[in-house]
Amino acid sequence: MIDGRLVVDAHVHAPRLDTLKPAWLEWADTFSGVESWRSAYDEDGRVDPTRFDALLAGQGVDHALLFCEYSPRATGIQPFEHLLPILEYNPGRFHLVANINPHLHFPLLEELGRQLEHGAVALKLHPVHGAFDPGDKELYPVYARCAELGLPVIFHSGTSSFPGSRTRFGNPELLLDAIDYFTDLNFVFAHGGRGWWYDAAAFMAQSKKNVWLDLAGLPPKKLPEYYRAFNLPRLAEKMIFGTDWPGVPGTRSNVAALAALGWSEDTLSGVLAGNATTVFPRLGLCPSPPLKPK
Repeated sequence: MIDGRLVVDAHVHAPRLDTLKPAWLEWADTFSGVESWRSAYDEDGRVDPTRFDALLAGQGVDHALLFCEYSPRATGIQPFEHLLPILEYNPGRFHLVANINPHLHFPLLEELGRQLEHGAVALKLHPVHGAFDPGDKELYPVYARCAELGLPVIFHSGTSSFPGSRTRFGNPELLLDAIDYFTDLNFVFAHGGRGWWYDAAAFMAQSKKNVWLDLAGLPPKKLPEYYRAFNLPRLAEKMIFGTDWPGVPGTRSNVAALAALGWSEDTLSGVLAGNATTVFPRLGLCPSPPLKPK
């Protein structure tokens, strides 16, 4: 908790370092405290669950959604299984997010089911790094299964700096038909339409009950600039807090910057955890258990 408020970080990366391309490591070192994020890793480049749990606890994070990724052309293949030791160490704080890439996984529903068996609470699609259209009808059976299970779909919206990315697939409008067809399925636009599509993502969040914005990678103090065409406190009712760890100076500093925007207590608490309660029902939000002794 931070200042008595529950904090859910809905966008966290914790891959093994030997699965990454150099650009990922450069990104992490550039946008985070090098010593801080690397301190969560052991000498073999694996996340040490004890250190990682302590680091997030120290930053006030009660719940963290951990992402895997299957994007060989951009960032590398970061297998779902590599996250299991972190989940096993503290399932009260850590929650896994499934990831599929239609270029790699077939049948898609079989791979989704495999990852769900390990307790995934959501599905992440990364069409920009995976180079596929998220509106392709090939993915409709996946959306149908997610709607049936009450499993939200997180979609990378906006630009990416990694070589090999296909930025045009980050356009939120590509999902318009799916959003209208699967009205009971929550879609979360990670990075809030970053770059050219802030307005499109925000308009869709305000006009579609099943669209939400994840703030990962967006400096909170710049939200009034990014969404200047909108009533920001009203738009915040559809926002979900996320840091894009390790590409963030610190969770506490981001929360403080959000608080400085002058939103009401209800709005701020909603962004930090309340909206995640609605969108990610499998979290079963509760205070995290105490740290385990080393």
